[in-house]
Amino acid sequence: MSSNNELLEALTILEQEKNIPKETLLDAIENSLITACKNHFGKSDNIKVTIDPETCEYHVYQEKTVVEQVVDSILEISLANARMIDSKYEPGDIVNIEVKSKEFGRIATQNAKNVILQKIREEERKVLYDEYYSKEKDVVTGIVQRYVGKNVSINLGKVDAILAENEQVRKEVFQPTERIKLYVLEVKATNKGPKILVSRTHPELVKRLFESEVTEVKEGIVEIKSIAREAGSRTKIAVWSNDPDVDPVGACVGMNGARVNAIVGELRGEKIDIINWNENPAMLIENALSPAKVISVIADAEEKTAKVVVPDYQLSLAIGKEGQNARLAARLTGFKIDIKSETQAREDGDFMDYENDYEDEDYEDGDYEDGGYEGDDYEEGDYEESRYEEDDSADQSMEESYEKEHVESSDEISDVEGEEQYDE
Repeated sequence: MSSNNELLEALTILEQEKNIPKETLLDAIENSLITACKNHFGKSDNIKVTIDPETCEYHVYQEKTVVEQVVDSILEISLANARMIDSKYEPGDIVNIEVKSKEFGRIATQNAKNVILQKIREEERKVLYDEYYSKEKDVVTGIVQRYVGKNVSINLGKVDAILAENEQVRKEVFQPTERIKLYVLEVKATNKGPKILVSRTHPELVKRLFESEVTEVKEGIVEIKSIAREAGSRTKIAVWSNDPDVDPVGACVGMNGARVNAIVGELRGEKIDIINWNENPAMLIENALSPAKVISVIADAEEKTAKVVVPDYQLSLAIGKEGQNARLAARLTGFKIDIKSETQAREDGDFMDYENDYEDEDYEDGDYEDGGYEGDDYEEGDYEESRYEEDDSADQSMEESYEKEHVESSDEISDVEGEEQYDE
């Protein structure tokens, strides 16, 4: 029998610091004692260990069968010796002989110690794995440690994560001790502890950042219905409000752009377009192409295709730099979008009379201020030098270049950017 206050204290500290249950540690001690007995006696089939979890008082017994003639002294005890313990014993009875753990040899003791340490390490790995597995598909904050080749080692507190090269935003460079937000892609269990893969390019990173920054999104009042991202450059998100009194775009933008600007800052200047989701595919596509103005949209819901006509001077803005605006709109909506200017559409005979759809009252100067945010709520002063729109001068030069090279020719606009059809 042993009563060990130091052992009890040690188990309590381990439970608190490493979050390992005391019952698990007591099981490890029991197994270590059985292992020690096996090393000491050569077998442990008849070993029984009892431990009081409150006091850590433990007993180790050998269960021996009473026999007339002893053949195996490890498993059997003679009748004479048994009756010296208790005169009531008869052949066939079981006698519990207490084993003194102090009698164990050095090797047996070392093996028992190794069993306990191994169990503690296994439990540590399990606790860490469970903790970070619960954060899979979520955002965590990490501290940059160092570059390992082209990968980056990120410390998440109790364990390091790996930011692989293909999950890094191009041109993004990190400095040691820098704190960054990361999306947890996957948590794997290994012999050396959990292996955590994180990303800075995943579209869900933007979604999770909005959930953490915008209360209405976190509470489910505003839903992010769709998201399309080109990491490091631009993201488009479509939002919907379940409360008619809550403006989903306004909630995500925040007062004076405070909420969206916080996310833009975390993404190091990545531009973010926030649009209203609409169940009508044509309306959704029109919103998705903002800040460009649209004359008409003809959408085929079954084929997932759409033909869009825009004013001549808005063509380059609708397409975007290197086709980015149209490409992101296609991903956001799930439609294959064919964009044509009004002139080109009329020449091809595809343009019907949509004059009523393109009147001044429908597209007044205030309708699409800086980045496609509608109405008077988002005045130009709120978004000076806006991050959410293409450069006007660049648009003008692109438009002039486009008209010179293509609009005047008889070729269709499909000659530009792969027929100006943008797949998801």
